Amino acid sequence: MGADIHGFVECRATHRVLDVEDAGGWSAAIDLDLLYAGRDYDAFGCLFGVRNHAGFRPLAEGRGLPEDVSAEVRHAHDEWGRDAHSASWIGWAELSRVDWDEPAEQADARVHEYRRGADGGWTRTGKSFKRPGDRPAGTEWTEGDTLFRVTRMTRRDAVPEDGDWAPVRAVMRVLAAVHGEEHVRLVVWFDN
Repeated sequence: MGADIHGFVECRATHRVLDVEDAGGWSAAIDLDLLYAGRDYDAFGCLFGVRNHAGFRPLAEGRGLPEDVSAEVRHAHDEWGRDAHSASWIGWAELSRVDWDEPAEQADARVHEYRRGADGGWTRTGKSFKRPGDRPAGTEWTEGDTLFRVTRMTRRDAVPEDGDWAPVRAVMRVLAAVHGEEHVRLVVWFDN
């Protein structure tokens, strides 16, 4: 059974406020479903520790819903009932300072699979059901026209700048430019 992500980008509006400390509460700015429609366990593991087969030190694992979460987000989460799990959040101030070249703590538990293209080069086609066992990262072998490689991923591999998470980052970046980094966050939960 697969795991799907749900959530919202939240923001505390600070424009037209003389003192940032007078900013109102958090508001649901946009539903994550409008920005991200993927199911990428590498990203889920890197960001939130869910299905972390790639062995990352998660950035924001198990934080739960923020105490001051907006009513709209709490309602959307609560509608999932017992099916919702692994709620967490990460602020733009934290996300914008991540070292995306940081490697995972261990090699991926799934072997990366490549196929030879018409030009003779290898193109990654996905993750194999093969397990690396005691093979170290960097180990490669071929079986027919398939190359298998034990890989230790970086955060950039899991959440590429131009990948499926780019729209989420773009919206958070724009809101942070208007309201300040500490006033923008991503609140998520998962279901199976």
